[in-house]
Amino acid sequence: MADALPQEQRFLDALRHDHWPAPDQQHGLDEVGLDAEALIELFDSQLISRHLDLEARRLQARGEGFYTIGSAGHEGNAAIARAFRPDDPAFLHYRDAAFLIERSRGVANQAPIRDLLLSFVASSADPISGGRHKVLGSKDLAIPPQTSTIASHLPKAVGAAHSLGLWRRLGGGGEWLADGVVVCSFGDASFNHSTAQGALNAAGWAAFQGAPMPLVLVCEDNGLGVSMPTPPGWIAASMRARPGIHYLAGDGLDLLDTWRAARAAAHIARTRRQPVFLHLRCVRLYGHAGSDAEQAYRSAARIAADEARDPLLVSAGLLRRHGLLSAAEIGERYRTIGERVAAEAEAAVGQPKLERPQEVMASIVPPPRAGRRQAGQGEVDATPAPMARLINQTLSRLMACHPHLVMAGEDIGRKGGVYGVTQRLQARFGPHRVIDTLLDEQSILGLGIGLAQSGLVPILEIQFLAYLHNAEDQLRGEAATLSFFSGGQYTNPLVVRIAGLGYQKGFGGHFHNDNAIAVLRDIPGLLVACPSGGVEAVGLLQEAVRLADEEQRVVVILEPIARYHARDLLEEGDEGACGVDPGPDYRLPVGTLGQWDEGRDLAIVGYGNGIALSRRAAVRLAAEDIAVRIIDLRWLTAIDHDALHERVADCARVLVVDECRRSGSVSEELITGLVERGVAGERLARLTAEDSFIALGPAATLTLPSVEGVVEAARALLARPGAGAS
Repeated sequence: MADALPQEQRFLDALRHDHWPAPDQQHGLDEVGLDAEALIELFDSQLISRHLDLEARRLQARGEGFYTIGSAGHEGNAAIARAFRPDDPAFLHYRDAAFLIERSRGVANQAPIRDLLLSFVASSADPISGGRHKVLGSKDLAIPPQTSTIASHLPKAVGAAHSLGLWRRLGGGGEWLADGVVVCSFGDASFNHSTAQGALNAAGWAAFQGAPMPLVLVCEDNGLGVSMPTPPGWIAASMRARPGIHYLAGDGLDLLDTWRAARAAAHIARTRRQPVFLHLRCVRLYGHAGSDAEQAYRSAARIAADEARDPLLVSAGLLRRHGLLSAAEIGERYRTIGERVAAEAEAAVGQPKLERPQEVMASIVPPPRAGRRQAGQGEVDATPAPMARLINQTLSRLMACHPHLVMAGEDIGRKGGVYGVTQRLQARFGPHRVIDTLLDEQSILGLGIGLAQSGLVPILEIQFLAYLHNAEDQLRGEAATLSFFSGGQYTNPLVVRIAGLGYQKGFGGHFHNDNAIAVLRDIPGLLVACPSGGVEAVGLLQEAVRLADEEQRVVVILEPIARYHARDLLEEGDEGACGVDPGPDYRLPVGTLGQWDEGRDLAIVGYGNGIALSRRAAVRLAAEDIAVRIIDLRWLTAIDHDALHERVADCARVLVVDECRRSGSVSEELITGLVERGVAGERLARLTAEDSFIALGPAATLTLPSVEGVVEAARALLARPGAGAS
């Protein structure tokens, strides 16, 4: 075994003197239903976890390891793993290595020591993340990887638990067995995060109404959030009387008591299909991470008191008191496991690393799979209709042809959505497939991510773009990263419909008229579409569902609210904004551009509301003998810049009309892409919204592009010296 580290000294001293602390409660093996062999195996899992923590610090000191947030003090979660089936999905706290190690015993051909060490050294041979991050995860063990789980995984755990009952109602076929239980663990500091509180509320809210919610939420309470102490009794006081959720407590330092409490939690969740909050008392040893000097904020007495409560010491004492192992046998196990971990660490160090950017990025886009659309074309109504009506018809057709599609959002069912876009869908497909959610965007997105991870394809609705911002990490930190951190083994394909942008009349202000889309455009792998009219909305929505179903992508469709019910386009009464449903096979693939007219004097590039503004402006410019061509982006990410350049290359001037804010807008990317392809700067201009929030009433459009603004910008651009296409 490698030279002992200072962190090992207390265990080695206890071993030398054969003196071990006793647990607070004295349980017998028969009393809790655990046999001697199982207790010894649990202890071995704890020892493996501890030696991995120690080895991580040795590797870091050598410059060979890159992660030292360990599990020391939390190793009692090995008993939690044993209380559940190996196929119960588990969303784990980053201090739960012992859980993964113990679960590996129940599944063939597992090598948890090797796998975790490969993640410590960021090797591309790491079977879960391929060297992209140190994560606890395994496809074989039904453990989707979590990264820095500061509560962001709780909403999707609620969604995953809901999906089990939903799949049962749909006849089965999900990622996990319908009689399973979802396990989700986190720390006492994470408990206080608003995301955790929202997830707890959502779980209780659903269960309170009788919805199946087979979920065990495990709070591993070590009393610290990095340096901030959790007030004693706070977690229990907060959860004991929480509506809809059973509260159980256990001593996470004592394997027998942890096993007792975990078995009770598993039984309630599995038989009653109700959520359980399992509160386990733990300690945190060795600081928050390798770089954390906890002596700066904790007293020496407090640190020593926690070290004296080391769960490995308590477990060794259990084995001695029950006469299962001698002190010498405990020492031999400790040394043997330590030597094995050290030897496997040396082998891991020599394994390959990621060396090229393409290797790092290979799993941002998930792998394709077979689509599940059923035969039949659905209904097509040939009556010209505005965008809202065409979206409604398309959603109805998609739901009929894809029985694994599920919709969820605030007010989308009985009310039919704030703008009536989802009217009558719940009456047709039932409240289990068109789900009215509580008012919490984190819970809506988390629900969708959990449903998607279980094999469904959710179509989520966020009522207003401004409401996304308090929940955007569910897209950035959860939905878009799952394939990346699992090498494409886990995915959460979904479609998110967001009503947004400006130009609403007589309604809103900033929180209902929002043109801030930069947060969506800079998330790797996320696709963002924006229709300019009803026909485009049909094509984008049908392609988005295909992308989610067959390519496992996360797609956001930003729907311009001002276009929902618009009927006229160029002049009052022309009904030019109404379109005819193009049918189920009409799709607009990523990068596909739209175009109106062939004019070569000026190309206007835009999207969303900007297309209607530009088409009106083009009529006025035509009266001045200016021939205009209008290009509709449709997709605001994964833009095909070569195709765009080809569309505008023969035009004398190019004007980008961007209704979003000047800073961080898509127009920056468009201008850059054209310049990179040789379009001279004097040929280019952009008209954008100001870097401002949107005001109320008549002032709402003052900071946004207008028809007059497009005409003036076009005239100014055309008046510049120098002309000619590239």
